[in-house]
Amino acid sequence: MFDARLRRLIDPPMNRLGQTMVSIGISANQVTSVGLVLGVIAGLLITQQFYLWGLVVLLLSRVMDGLDGAVARASCKTDLGGYLDIVFDFIFYGLIPLGFALADPDKNAVAACVLLMAFYANGASFLAYAIMAEKREISTESHGSKSLYFTGGLAEAGETFAVFAAFCLFPTAFAWIAYGFALITAITTISRIILATQVFRDLPEEVAEEIFEQENS
Repeated sequence: MFDARLRRLIDPPMNRLGQTMVSIGISANQVTSVGLVLGVIAGLLITQQFYLWGLVVLLLSRVMDGLDGAVARASCKTDLGGYLDIVFDFIFYGLIPLGFALADPDKNAVAACVLLMAFYANGASFLAYAIMAEKREISTESHGSKSLYFTGGLAEAGETFAVFAAFCLFPTAFAWIAYGFALITAITTISRIILATQVFRDLPEEVAEEIFEQENS
């Protein structure tokens, strides 16, 4: 929901740092891979109930997630880079709820399963929409220049990070926060499906784009 607005603040310093990293020979795929490794470490720390340390590493992981795009823009964007970015993001989104489930199965396992199910459905709706948008040559840069078509919603990357941070700061409230965010994620999925029924009907491309713009204005 806030990602498009946040990008206006985050992109300029990230782009400058990305140019610096390119100048010393660091690639976008390397940054993406480091981000995933940090996400795995954060998940492992959480399983051992080192929640604040997990939050610190989680934050570093998300910095890498934003920085890889800046490095790609300063050098060259590739299909492999876009593929790794989205796949590693979805792995990360699963790691953190799993970490809390393993940290305290009796209290957290069911809530983590509900949240992971919501993430699963949301991811499917997101990727399917991106495929259909690519097929119809519909494009947008509302979330920056991306390898895939990004549709917005209540539950985006910024909101997900905020919720993961809340998990780490208030671990005893994990279940309630997880159930609440699962509901928000479900609303995002449903709204994307409704949007798809309007945009991907057998309409001329110009009409489909107009419907999308009206829904996201």
